[in-house]
Amino acid sequence: MRIVIAPDSFKESASAQEVAEAIAAGWRRVYPYADLILTPMADGGEGTVDALVAATAGERLSCEVSGPLGDRVMADYGLLGDGRTAVIEMAEASGLALVEPTRRDPRAASTRGTGELMRAALDRGAKCIILGVGGSATNDAGAGMAQALGYRLLDASGEELPPGGAALARLARIDAADRHPALDACTILVACDVDNPLCGPKGASCVFGPQKGADAQAVDELEGALAHWASVVEAQLGVCVQDVPGAGAAGGLAAGLMAFAGAKLESGVDLVAQACGLEERMAGADLVITGEGRLDDQSAGGKTPVGVARIAKRANLPVVALAGTLGDGYRALYAEGIDAMLSISPGPGSLEEAMAQTTELLRDAAETVARLWSEVS
Repeated sequence: MRIVIAPDSFKESASAQEVAEAIAAGWRRVYPYADLILTPMADGGEGTVDALVAATAGERLSCEVSGPLGDRVMADYGLLGDGRTAVIEMAEASGLALVEPTRRDPRAASTRGTGELMRAALDRGAKCIILGVGGSATNDAGAGMAQALGYRLLDASGEELPPGGAALARLARIDAADRHPALDACTILVACDVDNPLCGPKGASCVFGPQKGADAQAVDELEGALAHWASVVEAQLGVCVQDVPGAGAAGGLAAGLMAFAGAKLESGVDLVAQACGLEERMAGADLVITGEGRLDDQSAGGKTPVGVARIAKRANLPVVALAGTLGDGYRALYAEGIDAMLSISPGPGSLEEAMAQTTELLRDAAETVARLWSEVS
């Protein structure tokens, strides 16, 4: 019996590796000698560096960079086993978790630290950078990132724009004279887990701004600022980003990477799956188990379980997904290749209680799946 276990993390409670190990432990309660292929996954958010470094025998590197509100923070990035590919989670430098709830303000938060991580990777000789863009505190369309890489973003008076998304409303000129020269020889891939455009009702400001501390007035201000920024970028750089699916990821950082670094937007889960050799690991398997903290109608937009299921279906393998919560619209995921979905929660209780027991609940849920499998196989 060969089972591929390829989950994402359960956010803020268990890493993808811990989730995979817990599922394996539960399965072995029923099948102690099963061949279990643990393949921790990610989709561009939390865990992307860990998944790719582990898959390629790479290394983690640290440097001090600017946090979202300018405080200095230590941030890690990965250098993969080929020595030429760097992988960065923007949340390490520009993430929401780095800002106390009472200080969150996407009008002021900057992606400068993410640009500083990119600069460190370029200075080390990276020829390809994979950027995971989940978990951001920012809504500045990558303006801070661009400034860290040598761009000057100027207002009508020729003054450099201050940090934050609100300042983009004053952008008049983009000066690329001091752009980091290594960008020209580096491929930039953005690992997206959403397909939101930059602007509009499904755009960065309207959908994600409130999660980052923006009230209704701030959302309107940021929406206008991003639209203005996009018009200046198109006029001066010749790059049209406003309606590109995924450009709104990370408060428009994806759009900024396209405009300032020539980046390509890719499915995050597909990038990780390719680096991990997930399809090859499924050869000869009987079942695939995946999962993440929540499955709902947004999961088909690039989340790990659906990405794993689509790969599994190319090999006609059954797929079971475990989740902390089954949210609105989860049944639509049956059409995406997931054959069964189970919530690991045993009954009523607080979110805090469930998160504290995540690995135990995963073991129990995996045992349940294994017992059902023993009856039908």
